[in-house]
Amino acid sequence: MKNALKNFIDRVTALRAVRVFNRYSERNGPILAGGLSLTALYSVFAAVYVGFTILGAYIQSDRAVKDAVVSTVSSSVPGLIKSGNGGVVDLNQLFQPTTLNWGSIIAIAALLLTTLSWFDSARSAVRAVFGEPRDSTFFLLLKLRDLGLVVAFGAVTIFSAVIAVLSTSALDLVFGGIGIDRHSVLATVVARVIGLLLVLAIDTAVLAALFRVLLAARVPLNRLFTGALLGAIALGILKVLGATIVGTVSRNPLLASFAVILGLLVWFGLVCQVILLSATWIAVDLADHGQSVKTTSPASGTRPRGSLPRPRVRPVTRLR
Repeated sequence: MKNALKNFIDRVTALRAVRVFNRYSERNGPILAGGLSLTALYSVFAAVYVGFTILGAYIQSDRAVKDAVVSTVSSSVPGLIKSGNGGVVDLNQLFQPTTLNWGSIIAIAALLLTTLSWFDSARSAVRAVFGEPRDSTFFLLLKLRDLGLVVAFGAVTIFSAVIAVLSTSALDLVFGGIGIDRHSVLATVVARVIGLLLVLAIDTAVLAALFRVLLAARVPLNRLFTGALLGAIALGILKVLGATIVGTVSRNPLLASFAVILGLLVWFGLVCQVILLSATWIAVDLADHGQSVKTTSPASGTRPRGSLPRPRVRPVTRLR
């Protein structure tokens, strides 16, 4: 009986999912994710203000794009946009014409400060779960790299909204061509599935690019995209359950005065946990296959960190 129990425990602890959680805990993953969630909460309000200040006039002029952008933001950060079930940001105030003033400048500075801080913390956290030391790149180059990520993330949000509009129009044409009512159950289910698949593809690409840039190293693509895909699936589940997660916290009468903010903090905490867990999965997957991240290209003639030099073998000359 004792041997059977020991064998069962050994089999369970040998599972990759268990080893991922063990490594995640050993590298202080939950604590790192908690710090990331706080910074994310600070930056999201500035990002929404700055984004709608810069692009509000264009978004307001196109009803389809406006609805798609609002839907994308609401699904990515449930509880942020005010609706009948609560929220923080008033949708009508977002689309009011705003000129560049000191308030806008302060908001832009706050956005850059908090977002760059988040990427810097995320870099340290991701490298920690991989067992990599801090990036020794010159800090100005790191900030420029992070600034590129900030712009890229904003572009991805707009891109997601545009893709949603285009896919909806394309589906309407297809359904109309084959004689299916676009309001039917079949059309609704097909549109929902295609929408989820598009979001999954975008989230996978975003996570893969994020890990690649933060590690500043080449990761085998099959390992990178496997972990990114698992993370994107988990994020998709969180988005589907987002309103429930935030609403559960918001309905607590003991937390009524700051319930929405606390709900958003819980949400960002879960998102950051998923990001770091998917990074840990990649690290464990690499270790299982005897691979590691490569900090230098093979053409440079330098060795990846932790590798041993190849012994030189002199050619054997035959005695005559």
